[in-house]
Amino acid sequence: MQDLKGLTVVSVEHAVAAPFASRKLADAGARVIKVERPEGDFARGYDSLVAGQSSYFVWLNRGKESIALDLKADEDKAVLRRIVATADILIQNLGPGVMERLGFGPDDLCAEFPALICCSISGYGRHGPRARQKAYDLLIQAECGLSAITGTPEGPARVGVSVVDITAGMTAYTAILEALIGRGVTGKGRHIELSMYQAMAEWLNVPYLQHRYGGKTPARQGLMHPTIAPYGLFVCGDGQELLISIQNDREWAALMQIFDVPDYATAKGFATNDDRVANRPAVDALVQSLLGRQSREDTAALLDAARIAYGRLSSMQDLVEHPQSRFADTPLPGGPVAVLAPGATIASEEGAPYGPVPSLDQHGAAIRREFG
Repeated sequence: MQDLKGLTVVSVEHAVAAPFASRKLADAGARVIKVERPEGDFARGYDSLVAGQSSYFVWLNRGKESIALDLKADEDKAVLRRIVATADILIQNLGPGVMERLGFGPDDLCAEFPALICCSISGYGRHGPRARQKAYDLLIQAECGLSAITGTPEGPARVGVSVVDITAGMTAYTAILEALIGRGVTGKGRHIELSMYQAMAEWLNVPYLQHRYGGKTPARQGLMHPTIAPYGLFVCGDGQELLISIQNDREWAALMQIFDVPDYATAKGFATNDDRVANRPAVDALVQSLLGRQSREDTAALLDAARIAYGRLSSMQDLVEHPQSRFADTPLPGGPVAVLAPGATIASEEGAPYGPVPSLDQHGAAIRREFG
């Protein structure tokens, strides 16, 4: 997808949220100049598991150019200023007020360069009593209430990926695309302010609304759905685990029919979803007894025939071998590595190569020459 070819993005970034947004722009064809501190983006050191490089960095930084700048030094500030003067988009996720103190306040830059689109990503935004509170993914999972509804009845849990950072990065990406459309109409850019906290909190509207207006606070259910039953994890006769999801009473009746216990389709405590949620222990016990009669794959075949939704509880190796997984090669110095491909594809461009992952300051000399 080269729809953004010809656009220049400068991203003063580190870690995950801003690099994810700028990588999405790079994938779409934009030129992305990644500005790193002299010692490099600290995500380079998160691990060394992918041919000696960080798994995070490989995932988030393909197709970018890297320049290392000391933004406390006047000479390097001048380089950044010349880059910004020609850029279409500036992304930054330094701490609140840092860009202002360095002389690159996004509001001032947008006033000086009216077509510039600036996107500032912070933990809590630049206003409010917690604006200066340090923020990382797991901390905000806890702070916004996500951890309160994630885990088991015995205790809360972290979502297994950096869901807050990813949410913030994708929110930034969509806001930038909206700004580009707006600029195409008005000729003017804008300053987008985005907080990781609010980006994640917006996703919590269903449990929030249930709690605030319905008086029903979702409890931690592990791999069970809090308001639909049966919807969760069951063990099949071969010890393999399967999740099933019954979305309505018709599907419940179909499930009872394929297991030859049709009386439960209309029995008291089983007939409607409200009944089943209130009677969840008995419902789950019944379903467990039915699924425990045969292997996981035999059960899956029965559910397929009845068009009942299910999912296998997959390991990371299952993900590698999953027939629906798609991969894309990302060039590294020692040869390409296969990363999981983005969810959206364009048929005519499927399999198109991605750009390489840059080494620290790999393009610094060339960028300095280009920008004087």
